[in-house]
Amino acid sequence: MVPLTLPSPSLNRFVFFSSLCNSSPFLRNFTSLPLIHRKLPYTPFLPLRCYAGGDKGSSSFTAKPSSEIRRARSHTKPDQKLDALRRLFSEPGVGIDAYVIPSQDAHQSEFIAECYARRTYISGFTGSAGTAVVTKDKAALWTDGRYFLQAEKQLSSSWILMRTGNLGVPTASEWITDVLAPGGRVGIDPFLFSADAAEELKEAIAKKNHELVFLYNVNLVDEIWKESRPKPPSKPIRVHGLKYAGLDVASKLSSLRGELMDAGASAIVISMLDEIAWVLNLRGSDVPHSPVMYAYLIVEVDRAKLFVDNSKVTTEVRDHLEKAGVELRPYDSVLSEIESLAQLRAQLWMDPSTLNIAIISTYKTACEKYSGKSEGKNKPKTKIADDSNGYSAKSSGIFRPSPISWAKAIKNDAELQGMKNSHLRDAAALAHFWAWLDEEVHKNDLTEVDAAEKLLEFRSKQDSFMDTSFDTISGSGANGAVIHYKPEPDSCSVVDPKKLFLLDSGAQYVDGTTDITRTVHFSEPTAREKECFTRVLKGHIALDQAVFPEGTPGFVLDAFARSSLWKIGLDYRHGTGHGVGAALNVHEGPQSISFRYGNMTPLQTGMIVSNEPGYYEDHAFGIRIENLLVVKDAETSNRFGGVAYLGFEKLTFFPIQTKMVDVSLLSETEIEWLNSYHTEVWEKVSPLLEGGSSRNWLWENTRPLAKL
Repeated sequence: MVPLTLPSPSLNRFVFFSSLCNSSPFLRNFTSLPLIHRKLPYTPFLPLRCYAGGDKGSSSFTAKPSSEIRRARSHTKPDQKLDALRRLFSEPGVGIDAYVIPSQDAHQSEFIAECYARRTYISGFTGSAGTAVVTKDKAALWTDGRYFLQAEKQLSSSWILMRTGNLGVPTASEWITDVLAPGGRVGIDPFLFSADAAEELKEAIAKKNHELVFLYNVNLVDEIWKESRPKPPSKPIRVHGLKYAGLDVASKLSSLRGELMDAGASAIVISMLDEIAWVLNLRGSDVPHSPVMYAYLIVEVDRAKLFVDNSKVTTEVRDHLEKAGVELRPYDSVLSEIESLAQLRAQLWMDPSTLNIAIISTYKTACEKYSGKSEGKNKPKTKIADDSNGYSAKSSGIFRPSPISWAKAIKNDAELQGMKNSHLRDAAALAHFWAWLDEEVHKNDLTEVDAAEKLLEFRSKQDSFMDTSFDTISGSGANGAVIHYKPEPDSCSVVDPKKLFLLDSGAQYVDGTTDITRTVHFSEPTAREKECFTRVLKGHIALDQAVFPEGTPGFVLDAFARSSLWKIGLDYRHGTGHGVGAALNVHEGPQSISFRYGNMTPLQTGMIVSNEPGYYEDHAFGIRIENLLVVKDAETSNRFGGVAYLGFEKLTFFPIQTKMVDVSLLSETEIEWLNSYHTEVWEKVSPLLEGGSSRNWLWENTRPLAKL
């Protein structure tokens, strides 16, 4: 899956790596490095003008200016949802002039449960990225270039489409500042904004004396959604077995507490769902494509509390948590717990880039409230001797990136083995699918949705299959050039055997997460298509074979994948690689391989990244080749400056279509790489296929590529 667009952060642009040499491998995992690029698909408030030039095909559409679209809508129909929402603006306890509705849930998740899709409900726009702003007489929606055409179709005439990044299009905060009379009140649900995003919005609108209002007790969209709102997810949580996790919960908590002590904190508040799932060796199914559950976690120096819907907790999960010393609390009681900790003068470690402003604001307010008061009977029973470590005379909070993100990114042996095993089973499913598609595409009219559904059918037959890891990108011809394309039953194309077909897909298994892209032609590709494909392949090979010094950030490697395209003036508008979780989210940080050099996170042994260069010719075709790689130690004859060197090991084993290759553009080394890779594919995957057409297909597609 293509790396997501991530704007440069406002904080923690540069990092220092001196603490990477801790003697304990697991403690090294908890090294407190700034998390430069979070796993968010976009900045929640879309504040940057340059966003449309980012990932997933921002320039893939030719769209009319918003002003032309509005002129074409000569008759504006009343929007009952907007009318109902606006009536709430003047309700007691609300009193606002504008309301901002972001896309995310309270945990800054990339994928969210249907019941939290508030921006989709109020606007009708179903794209994953976007921010809606409703005033007393206007409604506007900001989204990026991936979704311009979709938004035009889905937004009613009551909405103004703001094409983020286009020349002359204001940011949401600029627009709010301009359309409201000075002194306006802008309401938000503080659970849906990270502290960083809320602070940025507050500062931007303050330029014209506007006030940001936190509506803690009510979400206005929920108020009008009422009974038609989907129920919150309620499926049971499951234990992620130790043979897959590789490290028990007690050990993870112990290491985390060591980090707390070193930082002078008495507790940490964790809200990122994949971090909670990883620390507690739990998995859920609350969020599509991501095996996580809605929860908060507070880890103190002597106890831990999980805030979760108790109905999801099975007896096995309860016993698992009790054994690890984790107490259960109601999901919606987290704010009262935060206030209690502030009263006890606990120094909370909080990540302002991911933790919602409701939690951080509650803590700050409570600290002020209880500041200077005598501890009395509320004095904590356990107190760290040094006031710099834990409970102190005056709490103020410790604001820094979560250490769990770093620990989670460096996979242990069990996690890596699970990833390897799941990728081989996934390759077997893909072999069945491609053998079927190669034959069926010439017989019947198959749509892009048909292909995606058939692939899901084959995957679901594999052991330990749980879900797809993202919506399958199945694009024939010109649709392959829309980098974040999602085929819909009523509008998708037929898979044309005379055009390129791009398939980007992945799966969640109990033991691992997969993500793979292949681009094929079912007939005869043109010389242009072959040249572009081969140059993408050359970039893929160059990155796969890269050797680099330990401590190298991912952006340094990005040019390896682009160099061959650059030589003829071509490029692609997305990052080259994203982090991948082990039986967790398909997108994870802090590591990435991207041209965005703000991410100084070094690649480290055990991290998993995607290798997915591409090329997209608008209205014609798209090409992407993606494997997952794990960072490993590299054997070098020298170690300049005493520094260790790193390289990559492949996790993905599946054929790359040699029909698409212009051999004249490959070096002997590159031909050897492709032939060696296909030999490995055959050796690893063929034993999983029981003869028949799938095995024959794999044999035909792993035959050596002849040299010129």
